[in-house]
Amino acid sequence: MSLLLDIFTVVAVSLGAVFFLAGAVGLLRFPDTLTRLHALTKADNVGLGLIVLGLLPQTERPLAAVKLIVAWLLVQLASGTVSQLIARTARRTEPPA
Repeated sequence: MSLLLDIFTVVAVSLGAVFFLAGAVGLLRFPDTLTRLHALTKADNVGLGLIVLGLLPQTERPLAAVKLIVAWLLVQLASGTVSQLIARTARRTEPPA
């Protein structure tokens, strides 16, 4: 059973890293702030979720799992808030295309 959990962890963390990489590529390649922000936030949210999901079976104590989940939720909250602020500022300052 431990081998299956290890394989699951490797696959989930690897997929999470791929999503982070895709978000970084979107950040560098898209032309304007709103599309860059969209690509980055979606990919990072999924990437972090997959990494946390992959790390959960490796925790030895329930408190460690709770800490991972709380950290993920705090990042989700902060990401949504900061993305909203960046998008609002970008809409006000950038000229229309």
